[in-house]
Amino acid sequence: MNYNEITELIKLISDSHLSEFKMKDGEFEIAVKTDKYQKKTKETTPIIHMSGGQTNNPSPADQVVATSSQAVDQGGSDDSDGGEAKSDESKLLKIKSPMVGTFYRSSSPDKPPFIKVGDQIEKGGVVCIVEAMKLFNEIESEISGKIVKVMIEDAAPVEYDQVLFLVDPN
Repeated sequence: MNYNEITELIKLISDSHLSEFKMKDGEFEIAVKTDKYQKKTKETTPIIHMSGGQTNNPSPADQVVATSSQAVDQGGSDDSDGGEAKSDESKLLKIKSPMVGTFYRSSSPDKPPFIKVGDQIEKGGVVCIVEAMKLFNEIESEISGKIVKVMIEDAAPVEYDQVLFLVDPN
């Protein structure tokens, strides 16, 4: 990839709804995490990691932001609710991701989300999509109840068994 292609790619990613982007082409590898990937309380700029496949063109190193372990937060939920919310959450059921992939709340960007906070869900109903290896997998609820909280942002990476939704079974 040359300098112009890399800068165009960075521009496209920053204009999109993506929170993370990874690409590998032979020895060239690029990973971009935007501020949508990190907690909203921190001031951030896109983080770009590149390795291998150097070209004769100048690299976009001037645009690359070096980060410390403190700048990148890969934690789960925001703990700013306090202790009272945690005791209420113990009564809630969890819908977890059955696989590693990218979480999507709707089937496409122009469609409404499958479920929202306050929606009543039934066992077997589709609650979201997790994209894994370019396959879009509909995730069905194994429980019935009312959606209380969405634990992850749209288009964010998810891990196996990561909590996606909190559900009140009452």
